[in-house]
Amino acid sequence: MTEKKRNWKPATQLVHAGTLRSGFGEMSEAMFLTQGYHYDSAERAEARFKGEEPGFIYSRYANPTVDMFEKRMCALEGAEDARATASGMAAVTAAVLCGLKAGDHIVAARALFGSCRWVVETLAPKYGIEATLVDGTEIENWEAAVRPNTRLFFLESPTNPTLEVVDIAAVARLANSIGARLVVDNVFATPLMQKPLELGAHIVVYSATKHIDGQGRCLGGIVLSDKKWIDENLHDYFRHTGPSLSPFNAWVLLKGLETLPLRVRQQTEAAARIADFLASHPKVGRLIYPGRADHPQADIIKKQMTGGSTLICFDLKGGKRSAFAFENALDVVLISNNLGDAKSLITHPATTTHKNLTDEARAELGIGDGTLRLSLGLEDTDDLLEDIEQALAKA
Repeated sequence: MTEKKRNWKPATQLVHAGTLRSGFGEMSEAMFLTQGYHYDSAERAEARFKGEEPGFIYSRYANPTVDMFEKRMCALEGAEDARATASGMAAVTAAVLCGLKAGDHIVAARALFGSCRWVVETLAPKYGIEATLVDGTEIENWEAAVRPNTRLFFLESPTNPTLEVVDIAAVARLANSIGARLVVDNVFATPLMQKPLELGAHIVVYSATKHIDGQGRCLGGIVLSDKKWIDENLHDYFRHTGPSLSPFNAWVLLKGLETLPLRVRQQTEAAARIADFLASHPKVGRLIYPGRADHPQADIIKKQMTGGSTLICFDLKGGKRSAFAFENALDVVLISNNLGDAKSLITHPATTTHKNLTDEARAELGIGDGTLRLSLGLEDTDDLLEDIEQALAKA
């Protein structure tokens, strides 16, 4: 990569970085829909498998289209290397487990997506890996949870669904002081509004299904870190357990990256306007939005994020009955458990994404019966406001 390319702004990187072209000179990235690869000779096959000659061996390990997606994400994130996976949860599971062994200990923020909590709380202990969940908003809680065998910290920021923000730099400093690694799920911030690696995190994961595709078309995930960690930890795990991304989905995600800045900008602007409207509505009991001055971690947001969010969390005073009536009255906004889509989506976490948590666990996270998560899409903001206002009248 030339010096000029290293200085490209994100929007330019997302159109051009990592592009490979065949001899045909195609403009749109090629889809290499192949399982395996041909070698000119037995000697070249041997050299390829020994790692003495660059090239592809098998698409479970690597593929040219997937490689373009990985390189483009590395350029955007400022990472040395990456592995793309079949889903966001495949990325999380790989990042959390591939560097641990029986007897190790994880400290994780308790405010996690339900499946992420399952990996930490249920799956890891089956393999002898202990886990402690903490209120991640206070660094003292992380410090108090550290044990001699702590090897990994894991958090998402902003959190799902209550949009809490964790001081990534502070947690990274603590991780470095004890020789642990910090994994950050950066889905809600997107790589455009928060750079965990620049803040000191060691590993970043994404569900590329969300904003990166952002148009409801495919699943995907990615793990980004330094090359040494990926070579020593993720490479063999990835190669032998097979969570690889399909070439077709990689191509779809490459197309999504080209428009990511345009979509996220419009979605964030819409979220800010709608958050201000909801904050003053008499039927709304609580409004959480990272772009507002009344956010509980507003000072941290100023330090580590360059924008608000495409999502809003709010509580309706009437509880589940009002929340369901509101959802059912919406016309433009659709009911779904997804987020980061071109379509605006509403979610009732207590009965969907976080329903498997106990009542006590949901209460700890601030997820009540009236809690709703709103993901803004690309519709006209005036239409969204009109839709939300008429639905609130029926809540």
